Amino acid sequence: MREREASTASPEVGTARGRAPGRSLVQRLTALNLTVLTGTLLLTLGLIAGASWLGARERQAQAAEQAARVLAQSLVPMLVFEDQAAAATELAAFARRAELRELRLLDGRGRPFAQWPLEGASTTALPDEPGRDIADGEIQVLAPLLHKGEPVGRLFLRESLAELEQGLLRLAGLAALLALLAIVLAARVLRAVQRRALAPIVELAALAEQVAQDHNYGRRAPVRRPDEVGRLSERFNEMLSRIESAQEGLNQRLRQEQATGQQLQQLAHHDRLTGLPNRLAFEGALATLIEQSLARRQLMGLIFIDLDNFKLVNDGHGHEAGDEVLREVARRMSAVLRGRDRLCRLGGDEFALLLPELPDVAAAEALAPRLIAAVREPMWVSGALMPVGATLGLAFCPGDADTPAALLARADAAMYAAKRAGKNCYRRAGDEG
Repeated sequence: MREREASTASPEVGTARGRAPGRSLVQRLTALNLTVLTGTLLLTLGLIAGASWLGARERQAQAAEQAARVLAQSLVPMLVFEDQAAAATELAAFARRAELRELRLLDGRGRPFAQWPLEGASTTALPDEPGRDIADGEIQVLAPLLHKGEPVGRLFLRESLAELEQGLLRLAGLAALLALLAIVLAARVLRAVQRRALAPIVELAALAEQVAQDHNYGRRAPVRRPDEVGRLSERFNEMLSRIESAQEGLNQRLRQEQATGQQLQQLAHHDRLTGLPNRLAFEGALATLIEQSLARRQLMGLIFIDLDNFKLVNDGHGHEAGDEVLREVARRMSAVLRGRDRLCRLGGDEFALLLPELPDVAAAEALAPRLIAAVREPMWVSGALMPVGATLGLAFCPGDADTPAALLARADAAMYAAKRAGKNCYRRAGDEG
């Protein structure tokens, strides 16, 4: 079992492999919250600014209307007694208000009686009815002058809203600056708070990424809080545990199948009695060696081996003794071979020896007598001396044949030539005649 381990990854992790890095969950949620916060703050500031503008404008309009009425009452005697100088002085005294742009006093016939400023003629059209009007950034007030309840003239007052607008703009700029500072502070606070709140989820994502990369299902997520995230971590751990169990079971089955396959491979390509490669393995190896020999222009040899008097062993001492003789012969011949030579049992008392990468034919001819001598050494089985020997036939590629069937036929023919020559000897292909 793999060691269980908890993830200790940073709260902000990279993305899944194979994809371009993107913003983390903390960054996306912080950006989303800041967007909502900024929108709400801007909407609130806009509503406050609009309400403040409308309220301040209405207050200035009311103040202008009230001032015009008071001024109109004070101008009645001057208009009645036609004292233009006094009226002009009164208008000039009233014009100390910074937002005031024009004062015009008209008599009962609508003729100009006095005005401020004195220079220039006004081109502003008078309202049709007494009252106030707000348009084009200005407040216009037309107040009647009454003497004993009868109208004797009219006073026209015009004020600018520019000062009020500038004051509100300065206030809005200050509010925007404060809002910006608040957003920056909120971004830091939100990032810290959300990083802390989302740390278990980010750790869980990091653990999932690690498991996906190294397939270590023994990892476990830490359960930090008894909430939804904690339950998610618990379920994730349960899933990992099930996958780990299933993986272990699968690995065990694979190991068993692999071992079974190896056993079947061994049985299919090896002789159960001697442990040597069997005919199937021999045929595959022979074809491969011939192909390599022709491609690399290297000499390879085949020695066909047939045991002498083996039938006498089986008939006289039984098959168990015969099996023991075959095992001993295989052991003796294997002992005198090179590491890359390959001895195979073809069946019955027939063996074949593959000799790859021979330096020359003489090397195989030197090996043949040693094989015969190894087999002919006294062999005792169950207290009886076994009268076995070996007859060999040698063939070479590419000199004698260049196909597996042809090379085997040449070696077999050479072996029978050796049999005819008296057994316990060898012959080369071409010496059959």
